[in-house]
Amino acid sequence: MHRSTLLLTILASTLCLATVTLAQDNDKSFDVRSSVGDMHMGKDADAQAAGFPPYPGARIKVEKDNDPLNFGILTEAFGFKIVVVKYESDDPPAKVLAFYRDKLKKYGKVLECHGSHDGKGVDLNDSDDDKNKSKELRCEDDNKGPINELKVGSQNNQHIVAIEPPESQKGSTFALVYLHAHGKQGDI
Repeated sequence: MHRSTLLLTILASTLCLATVTLAQDNDKSFDVRSSVGDMHMGKDADAQAAGFPPYPGARIKVEKDNDPLNFGILTEAFGFKIVVVKYESDDPPAKVLAFYRDKLKKYGKVLECHGSHDGKGVDLNDSDDDKNKSKELRCEDDNKGPINELKVGSQNNQHIVAIEPPESQKGSTFALVYLHAHGKQGDI
């Protein structure tokens, strides 16, 4: 009897290990794969992970408490993915804006907004409209402010470029954001 209990415990432990797989890559990412769902969390975000072409010569801007973020969770019931990465370039904001305005057209109509805080214009609230319908993006607040935002997609699947005014007389800082949320099985 004691031997049977030990054998069942070893078998159960082996099955648990088979259904949950953890992977960590040198403080860059953390992955969980299980029979219930998958999760990815890491600092491995870049323009490509966010669905954007890289801006020529741009460098990832690393700031204290503002690392690039690549987070996704996928289950049979829902999925959510967000990628956020901040860059700096020696080029003026107008040149970066023109580059991404053209590149975002492949995702649909590009909306240009102006705000006071990058990402503040991201609207994820549901209204009383059809809950299954993906809502159009719109400019938030009074559409005034120093941050230029390019948005394309819908509330559930959006690409955003937020370009800050330069801290000095030259160069620019910009953030690339990708957000995707869905209620059915899909890719993260």
